[in-house]
Amino acid sequence: MAKKQNQVAVENIEAVSKTEAFIEKYKKTILYGVVGIIVVAAAIICYVQFIKNPRELKASEAIAQCETLFQSSAYDKALEGDGQGCLGFLKVADEYSSTKAGNLAKLYAGLCYAQLEKWEEAAKMLESFKLQDDAMISPAALGALGNVYANLGQNDKAIKTLLKAAKTADNNSLSPTYLIQAGELYEAEGKPAEALKLYNEVKTKYVNSMAVQQQDIDRYIERVAQ
Repeated sequence: MAKKQNQVAVENIEAVSKTEAFIEKYKKTILYGVVGIIVVAAAIICYVQFIKNPRELKASEAIAQCETLFQSSAYDKALEGDGQGCLGFLKVADEYSSTKAGNLAKLYAGLCYAQLEKWEEAAKMLESFKLQDDAMISPAALGALGNVYANLGQNDKAIKTLLKAAKTADNNSLSPTYLIQAGELYEAEGKPAEALKLYNEVKTKYVNSMAVQQQDIDRYIERVAQ
């Protein structure tokens, strides 16, 4: 009995260690894997929308002021405002909640909280972001939310959200990343068979992705196929 208990304890320690490794590995990609997509797409969305709705123009101008702080890693000021040109993403999201730009401000706010390691607040803001019918911003937002759940120790929710992100994107740019992240969490949960399925999906379905071209995925497959 004692031997069995010791074995369980070791397995639990290993699972925690793997989860912590995942969190450390992807802590920065919560921002870096999303910000470039958002900045470019936000500019396009806001430009199209303010032609139809002048309120979008004000909201997009307000976001632009905060983006500068965001990109310089001044996350507190980007969130709350700097008392000068930036209102703060939280205020933009509140005052312009009916606009596309206001919705994007929620996503930015969630990313700011994530970079500040305020995971509960990050999850709340990212959950409030209204997903759109697109293959880049919405999947990236879901991917960020999945990483936040992982940081909260909510692995089941993290895996489910990452799989949704991969399915929503369904492209070589984003889907492999989220499938691999979900696979690593399955490994952390002691479910190598489930992880193997995802790694094989990356290799067979997204053959033109960097993960496959650089043969990174083979290392994941070999690790869990043993």
